[in-house]
Amino acid sequence: MGAATRDAFGEAIARVGEDPRVIVLTGDLRDSTRTEAFAERYPDRFLECGIAESNMIGIASGLALEGKVPWACSFSCFVTGRFETVRLSVAYQEANVRIVGTHSGVGVGEDGYSQMSLEDIAMIRALPNVSVINPADAVETERAVEYLLDHRGPAFLRLTRQGVEDVNDDGYRFEFGKAVTLLEGSDVALVATGAPVGEAVKAAEALEDDGVSTTVLNVHTITPIDEPAVRMAAARHRAVITIEDHSVHGGLGGAVAEVLAAGNGSAAPLHRIGMRSFGESGSPAELYAKFGLDAVGIARTAREVLKARS
Repeated sequence: MGAATRDAFGEAIARVGEDPRVIVLTGDLRDSTRTEAFAERYPDRFLECGIAESNMIGIASGLALEGKVPWACSFSCFVTGRFETVRLSVAYQEANVRIVGTHSGVGVGEDGYSQMSLEDIAMIRALPNVSVINPADAVETERAVEYLLDHRGPAFLRLTRQGVEDVNDDGYRFEFGKAVTLLEGSDVALVATGAPVGEAVKAAEALEDDGVSTTVLNVHTITPIDEPAVRMAAARHRAVITIEDHSVHGGLGGAVAEVLAAGNGSAAPLHRIGMRSFGESGSPAELYAKFGLDAVGIARTAREVLKARS
């Protein structure tokens, strides 16, 4: 198991903090958001806003409008939960703010649903000009942070509390808006984002042992989504399965469904793996197993979908 993506973010933001435009804000969560190293190196550009995420987002917007590159960091459920402020102060103003949401999905574990963001992607996707990046592993997170330093426009970076499987090597190059083909097959396409990408890779390996040729597509940028890659996945496989630690409504599954509903010339069915209920307390492994987000569950779903097609 690799590092949590929040850990990789902490290392990367301290590194890009050499740029004087970078300002980091937190809501009394410097430890949880892994911004301690930045605070120690650049105390004059670290703002502790207390348990007041709406105020933090408003401050970040003002800083962005003055030419800074602010990173507003908190648990994802808290920072995106201040949706009205994100909507008016960041999106509507086209403020160059990076909203960083850690502790995403049921992977939060024992803290339970009150700390889990299962609707955050859907909310932010509803805003017409905010990019959504959900990296799969540590190196992808680091490269995404480096990219976001000079990205123009509001952006939401979604991170994990738990460690995730490494799916990219050290030479990985992040391309905004471009999905990454990790494995290539012909029977089923596993289209995944964030923490479950590593589980999708392990599921593909198990399926290959059964003679099922499997593609794994890592969709790290959900807004804007890589429409050609999604259409190609539907055109070249017998079935497409999306996998996300998020509600199936409005997240990756919703985004892929929207692309395919617009027409792709393929009869490949779409099945969505994700949350269809509120989360609950348990270890990340237990919750991924219960909700079918682990490799075993993903492979089981793929077999069932393909069997229905035969």
